Amino acid sequence: MASKKIILGVTGSIAAYKSALLIRLLVKNGHEVQCVATEDALQFIGGITLSTLSKKSLITSLKKDNDWTNHVSNALWADLMLIAPATLNTIGKAANGICDNALLAMYFSAKCPVYWAPAMDLDMYKHPSNQKNIHSLIEIGNQLIFPEEGELASGLYGVGRMAEPENILSFLNL
Repeated sequence: MASKKIILGVTGSIAAYKSALLIRLLVKNGHEVQCVATEDALQFIGGITLSTLSKKSLITSLKKDNDWTNHVSNALWADLMLIAPATLNTIGKAANGICDNALLAMYFSAKCPVYWAPAMDLDMYKHPSNQKNIHSLIEIGNQLIFPEEGELASGLYGVGRMAEPENILSFLNL
């Protein structure tokens, strides 16, 4: 299997801890990973963890040390983009053309296949607005990695858990 260049977008969800496992598996399988995280993601997982595991500087902003982070060149570099975990907020912004952070700027500049791995409570996942937004993303060529059923951070049980990293790799055929 050929090595892939992957942008991993991490959003503000308790499932962000799975991103560390996902990076580790991707790198172990010979892939190059560039992480981009929302500010909210950093409330759930440390930037040092993401950058250390990926062996690349974490991108959190379009500006770093008075230099512009070129979201276009980063997006064009990638063979695929994976947003995992994908929150209702980020899914909604992407589906409705809202670009207010580095992750979304890369998404809107991407020419590669884009995959979404949602992570949210079952009622949020099933909400008609979220389902409409997911459908909108699929209609324009994005792919959904379905959330799994199990115990959720809220204590409820149902569909909404981000797919396990091994299952994501399997879905991506990596």
